[in-house]
Amino acid sequence: MNRIANVERNTLETNIKIELDIDGNGLLKGKTGIGFFDHMLNLLAKHGNFNLQIYTKGDTYVDNHHLIEDIGIVLGECLVKALGNKAGINRYGSFTCPMDETLTTVDLDLSGRGYLVYNVKLNRDMIGEFETEMLKEFLYALAINGRFNLHINNHYGENDHHKIESIFKAMGRALRIACKIEDGNMDIPSTKGVI
Repeated sequence: MNRIANVERNTLETNIKIELDIDGNGLLKGKTGIGFFDHMLNLLAKHGNFNLQIYTKGDTYVDNHHLIEDIGIVLGECLVKALGNKAGINRYGSFTCPMDETLTTVDLDLSGRGYLVYNVKLNRDMIGEFETEMLKEFLYALAINGRFNLHINNHYGENDHHKIESIFKAMGRALRIACKIEDGNMDIPSTKGVI
């Protein structure tokens, strides 16, 4: 089964094209121009075992809001398209990631309904050129457009870099579990018969 999707979004603020291969080998190609965010997307690809190709152009002279949010939108749409009817997938994924002094759990359900629960407190305004308030905006755009429940709970931690890194690692691992197709099972994982 080929679980690859391409989505392009062009607005007056951004031009974004993403290719997602769910059954890849953890490679990220392309850059957003926001170093810390590129690092996080690389972690997501690596721990999700996805291949991601990203082309972006945005009005970053304003700030990074439009670009980061729109990447979340496009990546979410790619996920929906690549998963198709979701036959045989685990559907649910959960992973707790330690990162030095930090511990974060990500739980998700590829339910067809977008929702974000976000229990994360960050202290810094910026990490490199990444505006930390954009973390929640990205995750919201990803969950809503990817049509999945995303629960993020940072249990504790001191370093904001570590907190955000643990989120992306845990999310990658949880998505990897949820997207996995069980051997010999091609049922839709819902009593509704569709998700």
